[in-house]
Amino acid sequence: MFGDLMGMMGKLKETQKKVEETKKRLDTVLVDEKSNDDKLKVTLTANRTIKSISIDDSLLQDKEELEDYLLLTLNKAITRATQINDAELAAVAKDGMPNIPGMDMFK
Repeated sequence: MFGDLMGMMGKLKETQKKVEETKKRLDTVLVDEKSNDDKLKVTLTANRTIKSISIDDSLLQDKEELEDYLLLTLNKAITRATQINDAELAAVAKDGMPNIPGMDMFK
């Protein structure tokens, strides 16, 4: 019994290490998003850190229009980055979970 428990604890520690490694790797995964007309481009990491924003000069004339572009484009980029982040971390967690009867959380 204790061998099984020790094995599970070892597996959980190994999984925790893999999750941390995956989080670090996701800092290097870049997500590019742009407005439909290419007037605004943003790049962020899969951990949702903004790396760059490129704004067409024509958007600098109208503050409200620029704000709308920023909201729409950043929200699209954040959604994509979150999907990548969640999928990567879920895969690591599922792979590393010990087989505990009745605890199949990743069906």
